Amino acid sequence: MADELLTFKEMCGKFDVTPRTLRYYEYIELIQPNREGRSRYYTPRDCARMVLILRGRRFGFSLEEIRQWLLIYEEKGTSAQMQAWIELADRKLGELDGEKAQLQSTIDVLQKLRDDVKSNLS
Repeated sequence: MADELLTFKEMCGKFDVTPRTLRYYEYIELIQPNREGRSRYYTPRDCARMVLILRGRRFGFSLEEIRQWLLIYEEKGTSAQMQAWIELADRKLGELDGEKAQLQSTIDVLQKLRDDVKSNLS
């Protein structure tokens, strides 16, 4: 089992996160390493949770949304957690589609303005 445990430094390196980030995730109870004195040791469970946390952050979910989603697994199991994930993903996809439309509109306006200015220079 000791081979499966990661130290604090190894965990930061494996997931390319700062010590401050890792301590914060622990503080808000996203991960719960084993402690021996001042040392922290991270289990495969902690590593799996880090993968999910970082994936959630990449998709734009808040840490509180991620924490609540992870808590569902602890309280209700995998099926309930996956159902909650579908609902979260559907909501986020809707938000991203709206942002995409706004961004495309901004690009179109900027492109037209640029083209107008360029044609006036010619």
